Amino acid sequence: MQGDQASVIGGAIEFIKEMQQLFHSLERKKKRRRSLSPTPSPKPPSLAAGELAAFCRSAAADVEAKISGSNVMLKTLSKRIPGQVVRIVAVLERQAFEILHLNISTVEDTVLYSFVIKIGLQCQLSVEELALEVQHSFSQESAF
Repeated sequence: MQGDQASVIGGAIEFIKEMQQLFHSLERKKKRRRSLSPTPSPKPPSLAAGELAAFCRSAAADVEAKISGSNVMLKTLSKRIPGQVVRIVAVLERQAFEILHLNISTVEDTVLYSFVIKIGLQCQLSVEELALEVQHSFSQESAF
């Protein structure tokens, strides 16, 4: 029982740390826009041994997909685009992913979508292909 509680608390602490890191990243991006001086984009976070992750960066969005057990942590950072979350959900559903959790955070005209998704049995995508598919959804015309 205590092991379960420790696991839940550990998970909550890790989630809070990730959210703090993302908040600071958004704050830095906001400051960069205001200063108009070019600043290098942050380096991808370091990965634990054996952890699989993919990062796609473009003018439209930054996409990160990381496998964590039987789930995938998917994060996108972009300007607000009407209907974008619907396009991402459509990509995930087409590829047999089940969305377990979605968090949406905004700062001015920037939005961070954080998904926890379960890998379906029919899923054929690698983590790199998933990141590319989601990245591609940012360039699709709105059909919704």
